[in-house]
Amino acid sequence: MKCQKELATLFTVSLCLFLMKSEIMNTLSIFKKVAIAEGISYLGLLLIAMPLKYFAGMPLAVKYTGWAHGLLFVLYVMLVIMCWMEYKWKFGKTIIVLLASLLPFAPFIVEKRLHEGADDQVKAL
Repeated sequence: MKCQKELATLFTVSLCLFLMKSEIMNTLSIFKKVAIAEGISYLGLLLIAMPLKYFAGMPLAVKYTGWAHGLLFVLYVMLVIMCWMEYKWKFGKTIIVLLASLLPFAPFIVEKRLHEGADDQVKAL
């Protein structure tokens, strides 16, 4: 149990360092980082924590990973809404990006596509 709390703390600190990495910190760059972190937490929940819970009898793995994923999911949704307003995304694009958070590998695809078009969006401001 102590090990799981330490892992949760390590995950939180790693996430903070990941988000604060030196880069221009605008809404889109923060969103892309949160999208990657949310995708990783979702995969960790599905591929690591759930098997640990059901096959190894370690329900705390789901508790801590689920908590981190829930926080990242809420941040993801908030940042999608902020990007929609700030960058004037079309409503359809916003819905697709929101739905992408429900599929395990989709946040990585969203981040890649946004990375390809990020220069155009920032220049348009």
